[in-house]
Order: sequence, then C-alpha cells, then structure tokens
Amino acid sequence: MRGRRSSYREKRVGKAGPDGNVRLQGRPPRPRIAAAIRVVPDFPKPGIMFQDITTLLLDPEAFKTLSTCSLSVTLTWTSRWSQVRIEARGFIFGPPIALAIGAKFVPLRKPKKLPGEVISENYDLEYGSDCLQMHVGAVQPGERVLIVDDLVATGGTLRAAISLLERVGAEVVECACVIELPELKGRERLDGKPLYILVESH
Repeated sequence: MRGRRSSYREKRVGKAGPDGNVRLQGRPPRPRIAAAIRVVPDFPKPGIMFQDITTLLLDPEAFKTLSTCSLSVTLTWTSRWSQVRIEARGFIFGPPIALAIGAKFVPLRKPKKLPGEVISENYDLEYGSDCLQMHVGAVQPGERVLIVDDLVATGGTLRAAISLLERVGAEVVECACVIELPELKGRERLDGKPLYILVESH
C-alpha cells in the first residue's frame, strides 16, 4: 500500500430527512486535525500505513478542535437511542458526542474484556481477523444507534458493529469516524448507512 497523507474536507450535514432521522451536525473540520495525525509505515505488519492518532492527542489545540468544534454535535431524536463505541480508540472520541446528545454509552469490546453474557461478531481486517462483543441487553430492540470509531478503512469493523446491533433489533442510524481511507472503499460495506468523517487520508 502506498504512502498516504491526511487531508481535510469541509462537510456540513443536513437536518432531519424524510425518514425522520436527524443527522450529525457540526462545524467543518479544520486542517490542524489532519496535520496532527502521524502515518506510521509497516505497522502492525508490512504494507500497512498506520494512522496514528496519539500525536493528535499530544496537540491540545488539535484535540480541542476535534472534540469541541467537529464532534460536539446536536441531535434531536425523539425516540430511544444509544451511542456505541468500538474498542479501543473509538472510546477516546465518543465521550464528547455522548455528553452533547445525552446518549448512553455501549462499548463494543474485544473478546474476554466484558464480564457478563455477551453476543459476538467475527470480522476480517486489512491485516487479519478479529471479533467484537457486546453485553447482552445493553441495546434493546428498536433503539436507534450512532456508531463511533476512529477510522474506517476496509469497513470490516463498522460492518461487524452494524451486523451485531441489527442482530439484537437495533436501528443503526449513522456511523461517525475521525479518519477515512477512501481508496479502500470501506463505506461501500455499510449498506448505505450515513458516514460522517472529518479527515480523508490519501
């Protein structure tokens, strides 16, 4: 895989559509977010260009921009809903959204991390396979869900999260990620679910 650089694009998301779902609304992302993300070649295996967000966390202004300007969103859903966050880096970016919209936090974790009864979903990655688990009963049938993660590449992780949630009867309304690798066409695996992103990495 060739080297990539992060760029930003201005994206404004509309209000409620014909289906009654209210989409994420935020101020447009800023180039400082993209500039703060480090690309590490050949990690965790040769050929992978790893998008390292730890350098963004070391830049207080970039992290503040990410948290308060781009991901502090306004939603006005009228039915029950939840926010689901994917281990592990998705946990970093989810709290500002959860606080802004008053959502409950439902973690999707790797195997043997949750103490109670779980439901599992296996999936493939760019560099192997993995599994997501969620506590049974954490999301109820009919709940509307926003999925938050740091990055969408091939779409395998988000696709697994969607499948897991739909198996328990939830409605996945939208996915939100900090970074997208558009060349890998991950959004095509989301079955048309809206995808809100801040940074495209090329």
